[in-house]
Parts: sequence; C-alpha cells; structure tokens
Amino acid sequence: MSELAQPAREHEDVTLEADVFARDCTSRETLQTITGRWGVLALAALTEGSYRFSALRRRVDGVSERMLSQTLQALERDGLVVREVLEAIPPKVEYSLTPLGAEIGSRLVGLIELVESRMPDVRTAQEKYEAGRGVS
Repeated sequence: MSELAQPAREHEDVTLEADVFARDCTSRETLQTITGRWGVLALAALTEGSYRFSALRRRVDGVSERMLSQTLQALERDGLVVREVLEAIPPKVEYSLTPLGAEIGSRLVGLIELVESRMPDVRTAQEKYEAGRGVS
C-alpha cells in the first residue's frame, strides 16, 4: 500500500467507527455542540423555519450575539445549518436547517416537549430532594 493511501484509510476508519463513549472520538464535539444550551435551542427554533440572525436571537431569549454566532458557526461546520446571505442593502443573513439538522432538530423538539410536559413531576422531585436535605 502506498503512503498516500494510508492516511485516507485511517480517516475513513475513524468516521465509520464513531463511538461517543470513546475519549478521542470526534462525535463528542458534535454532540456537545448539538446538546449545549444554545445548540439545542437554536436547532429547535430552526425547526419552525428559516430565521434571520436578529429574529433567531429574539426567539432564543437570553443568548448573546457572540454565543449565537459561535453556535451557528459550529452547527454550520457540522452540516446541520445553512447560512445564506440574502441580496439586500444592507446584506441580510438567514439560517435554516439542512436535512440532517432537521432530523436532529425534530428529535430535540420531542425531547423538549417531553421535558416541558413533565415539569410538574420534576418540580415535585426537586421539592422532595430539597426537603430531605433541609434546603429551603
């Protein structure tokens, strides 16, 4: 085997054997991007449709401009979000999901809906936990 063929095969093996539990697996970084506070919310919001940056920032209440920008860049890098510059004066940017982003986003929305619907149970558990520890 030539030296040129070896690196390609090594790279191929890494992508075929993704294992998020393995310390050096690159899927961990992608999972962190997706499941970080702003990644989840940005992907879930974009399942509603395309957003311009400022509108998405308003939708994801509490995110700073810098954090949203970094999150969207990471999501774009991982192939989950498409950034489109619209021809306008001044230029405007719109974000939307790729098919992969839409698939992941729909699963996140399901998780969000489950969590929201079970908040009474969570609050009860929190109160019980705090009462047992003497926290007020």
